Amino acid sequence: MTIDFTALGNAIAQLDKSLAYANSPAAMADPGLREQLRNSVIQCFEFTYELSWKMLKRYLEATEPNPTAIDVSTFQNLIRLGNERALLRSDWRQWQTYRQARTDSSHTYDVSKAEAVFAVAPGFLAEARSLFDELTRRSQANTF
Repeated sequence: MTIDFTALGNAIAQLDKSLAYANSPAAMADPGLREQLRNSVIQCFEFTYELSWKMLKRYLEATEPNPTAIDVSTFQNLIRLGNERALLRSDWRQWQTYRQARTDSSHTYDVSKAEAVFAVAPGFLAEARSLFDELTRRSQANTF
């Protein structure tokens, strides 16, 4: 079975691009532009986060002996299993931070929450990129 990880790769590229623009000299010089680009980062973070854990779940369903157990598994268990299978670089505590940032992203009208989500995005980008690379490597090597 082959899983197409293209959507995750595209989401990661968009998050990376949004972060680069948001941290550019032009954005730093213009608070209004920075705010708009921060909002872009937050939206890209949300989308990339959702795709990341869903692709992790899809991969685990395809590779574990009991896919039904994965389907009904808690989020915490998915992350634990992803760590056990060396698919993730961060542990549950860090994923709790990402998950909380995703929850808080719906409250980005609150400037402090928006800035907190924005601050988490670079670390999550590295996590998502690592997951994508590992899933792609295993898929290409047919190590399902």
